[in-house]
Amino acid sequence: MTNISLSTTVTGSGPAVLLAHGAGGGIQANFGGLIPLLAERHTVIGPDYPADDTHLELDALADALVAEADAVGAEHFTIVGYSLGTTVAVRAAIRHPERVRGLVLTAGFDRPDNRTRLNIELWQRALAANDRELFAHIVLLAGFTADFVNSMSPEQLSEALTQTAANIPGGTAAQAALISTIDITADLPRITVPTLVIGLTGDLLVDPSGARRQAAAIPGAEYRELDGGHVVMLENPAPWYEAVLDFITKHPIEQA
Repeated sequence: MTNISLSTTVTGSGPAVLLAHGAGGGIQANFGGLIPLLAERHTVIGPDYPADDTHLELDALADALVAEADAVGAEHFTIVGYSLGTTVAVRAAIRHPERVRGLVLTAGFDRPDNRTRLNIELWQRALAANDRELFAHIVLLAGFTADFVNSMSPEQLSEALTQTAANIPGGTAAQAALISTIDITADLPRITVPTLVIGLTGDLLVDPSGARRQAAAIPGAEYRELDGGHVVMLENPAPWYEAVLDFITKHPIEQA
């Protein structure tokens, strides 16, 4: 199994919340607006996946995530996972059941469906060709709802493409490759902690049916569906923040 080293930021104090970000993202990109809200009452542990071509395996990535909690002395924690991070969170809960006290899973899946696979293949082709502009076009088409993209002025659209192309995180290709190997269907019925699953009605990258399957398979899981596309933290952040914070408040854990 590959030894995976993560780069982690820690902020706040109180019971621990561990973050698991999505592919082609990062802790600040996926959770930057949520972290200050969580840090008012919690220790927030935000590990970024490797920023290089390190080969990723789901078990190893889940173990590395939990190891970052060890590094700050957090014995128990809730994991907030987004997209790819939902599968990392689920696998961490299976491999470390004595540590994980709750899960919040947003825009997730049990295994990639055909549309997700096609999108990820386009990512991989653009990255292999070092065509950052093409990658940015793919992200905007699949990451946001049609209404959101069509609401942009020509200047805003051009700026969004430019910024996306300029800020592709290192390690995106390895994360995309990992997605194609994932199947957590057998893990989901074994989850025993309180879980909130959040689907996004306009998600064109990871269809909300993936989140629904997660919720249906996890015993006792709560399911909520929010408006917006896959990149909910940019398109419709407020309801997402509220849902995450509400769940964590309702399911407190002991101080680590």
